[in-house]
Amino acid sequence: MTAAPTPGDADRTARSALAEAGRRRTFAVISHPDAGKSTLTEALALHARVIGQAGAVHGKAGRRGTVSDWMDMEKARGISITSAALQFEYRDAVINLLDTPGHADFSEDTYRVLTAVDAAVMLVDAAKGLETQTMKLFAVCKHRGIPIVTVINKWDRPGKDALELMDEISERTGLTPTPLTWPVGIAGDFRGVLDRRDGTFRRFTRTAGGATIAPEELLTAAEATAREGEVWQQAEEEAELLEATGAEHDQESFLSGVTTPVLFASAVSNFGVGALLDTLVDLAPPPAGRPDADGAVRALGDPFSAFVFKVQSGMDAAHRDRLAYIRICSGVFERGMVVTHGRTKRPFATKYAQQVFGRERESVDVAYPGDVVGLVNASALGVGDSLYTDRPVSYPPLTTFAPEHFAVVRSRDTAKHKQFRKGIEQLDSEGVVQVLRSERRGDGSPVLAVVGPMQFEVATHRMEHEFNAPVALDRLPYNMAMRTDEASLPLIATSGGVEVVQRTNGELLVLFPDKWALRILQQRHPDLTLEPLVAAQLA
Repeated sequence: MTAAPTPGDADRTARSALAEAGRRRTFAVISHPDAGKSTLTEALALHARVIGQAGAVHGKAGRRGTVSDWMDMEKARGISITSAALQFEYRDAVINLLDTPGHADFSEDTYRVLTAVDAAVMLVDAAKGLETQTMKLFAVCKHRGIPIVTVINKWDRPGKDALELMDEISERTGLTPTPLTWPVGIAGDFRGVLDRRDGTFRRFTRTAGGATIAPEELLTAAEATAREGEVWQQAEEEAELLEATGAEHDQESFLSGVTTPVLFASAVSNFGVGALLDTLVDLAPPPAGRPDADGAVRALGDPFSAFVFKVQSGMDAAHRDRLAYIRICSGVFERGMVVTHGRTKRPFATKYAQQVFGRERESVDVAYPGDVVGLVNASALGVGDSLYTDRPVSYPPLTTFAPEHFAVVRSRDTAKHKQFRKGIEQLDSEGVVQVLRSERRGDGSPVLAVVGPMQFEVATHRMEHEFNAPVALDRLPYNMAMRTDEASLPLIATSGGVEVVQRTNGELLVLFPDKWALRILQQRHPDLTLEPLVAAQLA
């Protein structure tokens, strides 16, 4: 039996948690599909010397698959479906990068990952600017008060004018862009960047296929004028214009969500990636104490606590394991420690704790606030659950977002009802789909609800290959859901074209075919309880 810690032990643990938390930078990269998020993830790891060579999913023959993408469907399509947590050291900091799904259809998982970060990198395609998915994810960051660093990516390809992009960011997000670097050369002719902090020129040299770190040459303004001529002079003039408009970095304004530092880069060529890492270390906030469900802050130095923000099964096909990702909020995590599962109040042993880098796993013995740890075989844990030692804490439940696509799911083989039920419950607990029950359809034909239709493909693929329970889906003619209550049900039942379903947590939802059907019902019965869900409000 382990002896109880002495007051001196507790003080040392608290000091250790505070010191190590100060080194952590935990962030996610958010963007529209195809903006280069997985490529940037690899480029960051490459610059931190975590990997020796980068390789895009659809790169040249012989190049490796993206290290943060592991699921078969990801490799086949060249997109990120699941999210990976990558940790590496850079300078004197520990970087925790949560690589979120990049495909438009996987925003629900992305939303959940944003609850576990302290900052975000908004990746913008130089040619396309701010796209729909980028704006949805930005809205979530704004809602949560997450400070944002903006990276204009793909500057090595033809794109928009740099000043035009600054105007677009300002007008569409309300943030004031404060460029830290400015491109030398128009989009498609990327020579390097002017560092606005000291006026120097960081000149880039392309490497073969962008597989290794791009060498940087540091030149003075005079040397840059002699080397680049008019191209450098134009960059200087535009930088002066930015200065005249007050587009200067202010740390307090950045942390309070008023401004966004901007960097120009080409992730595929590894241009400007080192500057991003330096910016994250220098400017991004370290972890801070988190408020619990009642609003009281659990300080970093308090006893261990964490919450589950993601559950993933099937990462190791040989073992059919279930991995729960936890974000540590306070104290020190030590592998093997027994913690309390907040929802059940039962003890939970953390014997198998890992850091996950794509398909690669490594046991983790100790972790600190801001770190993300994967707990293996965590069948008892669900998304949003709290874990703690000593003083109990319950963190706010994670939001389930507004689905826009609905389908009835049926087993193709009635003899496999047990596998079918187990698979559906598993996908629901992971948050891959929302499982809705309806008296009209019965338990054997639940309704699956998703944010994007590709989640249906993931669900059917996993049901067949992971649970050996092939399913059929029948799409339903609904595209929005509103929350309601028991008192409203009698009147809702008299309205045609809608359906009432129940979430796993007991919430009642009304499914509508379109916003017009909702408006008609609200006009006829203005006292009905019909509340929008979070994603609908944010979008």
